[in-house]
Amino acid sequence: MDTFFKLEAGTLTIAAFFLAIAIFVATRPFMPAGAFRKIVIPTAIVLALLVGLHYRMTTSRMEEVKETFNRGGDIVCENRGTRTGPPSIVISQSLGWKLEGDIFTNPDFSRPFHSARCVPAL
Repeated sequence: MDTFFKLEAGTLTIAAFFLAIAIFVATRPFMPAGAFRKIVIPTAIVLALLVGLHYRMTTSRMEEVKETFNRGGDIVCENRGTRTGPPSIVISQSLGWKLEGDIFTNPDFSRPFHSARCVPAL
């Protein structure tokens, strides 16, 4: 559950913002009776489904990345750490990278990479 909140913090914040807007609009005096039930409940259900789908896609991609790395394949991770470096970096066991849990580390590189921000190389 802890991983869920770490991975989906941004998505949950956006969903909460949209739900707050739906609640605000549905509770205005000019809205007809029953508007709350007709607006907020479907909005909450759709947002919950979308967040769940995003989580499922992210975790399945993480598993694919781990399997590819453990088989000796190359992984491409986005490099947002510095604006002066390349926009992505190739990670491989042959380049000295290690996988510890969900995190890729290398003693020759200044920062680790989370497997949720990586994809298997083509």
